[in-house]
Amino acid sequence: MGSGTTLVEAIVNDRRAYGTDINPVAALIARAKTTPIEPTYLKKNVDAVFGDLSPLLAGDSNQARLVSDGAEASDFDIVLPDNERIDYWFPEKQKMDLAVILSRINTVQDLHIKDFLLCSFSNILKGCSRWLMKSVKPTIDKDKVIPGVYKSFNTQTRRMMKKNEEFFNLVSGKKIERVVDNVDARRMNVPSSSASLIVTSPPYVTSYEYADLHQLTALWLGYTNTVSEFRSKFIGSIHKQNGDVNLHSKLGRETVERLRLVDKREANGVEKYFLEMQQCFEEMHRILKQGGRAAIVVGDTDLRKVKIQNAYVFIETMEIIGFRVHAVIKRPIPSKILPLTRDEKTGKFTSTAKADRRAYPTEHIVIMEKK
Repeated sequence: MGSGTTLVEAIVNDRRAYGTDINPVAALIARAKTTPIEPTYLKKNVDAVFGDLSPLLAGDSNQARLVSDGAEASDFDIVLPDNERIDYWFPEKQKMDLAVILSRINTVQDLHIKDFLLCSFSNILKGCSRWLMKSVKPTIDKDKVIPGVYKSFNTQTRRMMKKNEEFFNLVSGKKIERVVDNVDARRMNVPSSSASLIVTSPPYVTSYEYADLHQLTALWLGYTNTVSEFRSKFIGSIHKQNGDVNLHSKLGRETVERLRLVDKREANGVEKYFLEMQQCFEEMHRILKQGGRAAIVVGDTDLRKVKIQNAYVFIETMEIIGFRVHAVIKRPIPSKILPLTRDEKTGKFTSTAKADRRAYPTEHIVIMEKK
């Protein structure tokens, strides 16, 4: 499901929609994105939150008073985070200001408003940390000028309010039937033979760990205590151990064996990825109606100079499970938050200026039909 854009399109097009993601941060964003809130009601609640935060955080000197006086400086209890990773990523002032904002958000009773504000809070974490802004990998930027938390939160929240109003007006009068779930895509809460269409873009096998991108939110919101624990839940994570593996795809098995000759650890990661995607396809087959289709967006790449043909491994796997090919569309990869370039010698992602080739020059839209 990711952050829920496909669910938004389903709502706009009067479709009943179910989405799931194992990442609780993605589920939070998707809930906020797909929940239109009456604009006047939203403004009233947001103004109440900022009315409490402004005296404490709007001025440079106020934050120091708050830290020295503790919770007495506000009408709500302020809970300071106790996590080494948060201490690592955030300067003291930003950390304290974020703690004040989160503590106030947690007093909001309306869960839709609370999700909306938590989503805004999540959005500013990377910018208000030491994280290198142009990097999807966890990298410290020693020269970064870190902006003020209150202004960042205010700007982001007002921007989201405008988008919410657009969405609210667009779907006004529609019957919204959508479920946002936070379960494993291999065990979806959907009846068998009930879905007509599945649309998804799974993790890229040699891309960054998706957990890295959302680790700041996961730590702040208490979804995890450690990054390694958070990572271990994701498809294809190299932090999992492989058990017995029976890949349907001959191409997938051959790819793993070629990679094992070069790097056993990376080979285990790719093998785990192919296996867990295979299990996802089996679940897709279960929930689709006969003649229902699954549209899967995925790119091919290479790892340690071994070609990883994800799209064709997927096709082989799904044909054995009980799908037939409806269409395969190739297109230049669109702009997205992915490292797009590699260094030829090391195979590692690098800046565009230093790279000599594209990591994902094209991607496939694989459309499979249940027999």
